[in-house]
Amino acid sequence: MAYSPEVKQAARALYLKAWTPKEIAKELGLANERIVYFWADKHGWRDMLREHTVDEAISTRIQALLEIPEPTKPQLDLLDRLIGHHVKLKKQRKQDEKQSSNDQQAGSKPNKSNRSKSSNSDKKKKKGKNNIEHIATDDFNGWNASLFKYQIKMRNNIGQRIRNILKSRQIGATYYFSGEALEDAILTGDNQIFLSASRNQAEVFRSYIIAIAKEFLDIELTGNPIILSNGAELRFLSTNSKTAQSYHGHVYVDEYFWIPKFEELNKLASAMATHKNWRKTYFSTPSSKTHQAYPFWTGDSWRRGKDSRANIDFPTFKEMQGGVVCPDRQWRYIVTIEDALTGGCELFDIDELRDEYSHADFQNLFMCVFVDGATSVFQFSHLERCMVDMAHWQDVKPNDKRPFGHREVWLGYDPSRTRDNACLVVVSPPIVAPEKFRVLEKHYWKGLNFQYQVAQIVKVFERYNVTYLGVDTTGIGAGVWDLISKKYPREAHAIHYSNESKNRLVMKMIDIIEGNRLQYDAEHKDISMAFMAIKRASTHSGNAMTFKAERSELTGHADAFWAISHALINEPLDYNDKPKSTWKTAA
Repeated sequence: MAYSPEVKQAARALYLKAWTPKEIAKELGLANERIVYFWADKHGWRDMLREHTVDEAISTRIQALLEIPEPTKPQLDLLDRLIGHHVKLKKQRKQDEKQSSNDQQAGSKPNKSNRSKSSNSDKKKKKGKNNIEHIATDDFNGWNASLFKYQIKMRNNIGQRIRNILKSRQIGATYYFSGEALEDAILTGDNQIFLSASRNQAEVFRSYIIAIAKEFLDIELTGNPIILSNGAELRFLSTNSKTAQSYHGHVYVDEYFWIPKFEELNKLASAMATHKNWRKTYFSTPSSKTHQAYPFWTGDSWRRGKDSRANIDFPTFKEMQGGVVCPDRQWRYIVTIEDALTGGCELFDIDELRDEYSHADFQNLFMCVFVDGATSVFQFSHLERCMVDMAHWQDVKPNDKRPFGHREVWLGYDPSRTRDNACLVVVSPPIVAPEKFRVLEKHYWKGLNFQYQVAQIVKVFERYNVTYLGVDTTGIGAGVWDLISKKYPREAHAIHYSNESKNRLVMKMIDIIEGNRLQYDAEHKDISMAFMAIKRASTHSGNAMTFKAERSELTGHADAFWAISHALINEPLDYNDKPKSTWKTAA
């Protein structure tokens, strides 16, 4: 049978995301998987799969699993396996590079690392839970060889009392610090503490440590916390852990620019590393200049400590790219995606990333540039209040057939343009006054046809009790509207964009955010950045005020914001004007 170009485009998009032909055929309702193999050969899809596509696919899947608030045991097992594969890929890549170099210099010779591994396997392994007594410094040579130059620079500065690292996304910082902490715990017996925004994110450290120990040291580590035979404890905590302050050791704070109430967090980290023998390591991608941690990064909070420090200059951005000890005794280091490429990490296609993201997004995500929140409609401090750990939502069971039981939810859909994403959000409306709107799910679809997106929306309807769906019908969104409104005429509501309707959407969201009436998972950084992208502007005539996002036909932006606004606009603006009770107490 003949398939439309839209179906072929959808199949291509899924193929390049490392879906199997069988999965693609099932997802798109194709007659069989052979047609996918045929398209892949005919159109050269196989050649488009770069060497690092495997790394990207693993990273994407890991991130998807992290977004599940209460993962099942099979999902946690899958997360461990994916991280294990990631570690193996890094090890194999370094071995291949070393073997290739040896072959070029002296012809084909036995791989020294393989001989070393064979020799190590002959050692008599000591039994016992988390026994590491037979591990010596040389046993970490294989792991050290897997590091890129910028990771080695971090390693060379492990002795700094405070390390403060601003980084591009996806450069392997979590992988590196997991290995660093494991090595230090084994060789010195020191405790290691990992602080993250959510419990799930903290578990990533644990999974990496277990995988590195297995792959490079051939030992099995178990437990949570992991307690080694030499007494060292490795603890993995979320920032809202009530027992965190009772521990002490070397502290690692992950993505601290995305953790609310940084000043409280910093006091907690300092309390756990008060003694001079403990180190603190902060690392994160940048968020907004209005975040509480920004003065900590710039040194302004240190300058304010004493009048004599007011005019002390700190190193420049370029100087920090080389790593430098600053006047406040913090070792600061900046690693952009370009620095990562120079440092040996060739897992990126920078030109493709520049094409995929808007200029502002690329600068923020990959070039370590902070967003200037002063021009945004929404204050980052207000958005921080919305960022929570979804694990605390006891009434949400994402792995159940009905994740939210029979409680109603509202959906918001923002269509894709030429190059940006279509976004669908699932939001639970409050049923009692103290309750807040909660973003239960978020889906992005890029470059897929109307039928596919409608099919995905239908799947959401099958899992939730949907009572409202707001759809932007402007432009390309009309196609999805035509299909979905026929299936759900009572629930689907069209949103026709105009200056007035757009202002109403933004004003509604301002009311909700300033009223602290929205919550979403702290790991969904894209939601925060989508809100920050909304700016005030004048209309083309200059006679009226409106709002805009930094989006165009070529670069998508603020998709999550508009999708959420399409759902929440279902609440009346006068939601507080409820009939007063006629009941009164007896005299």
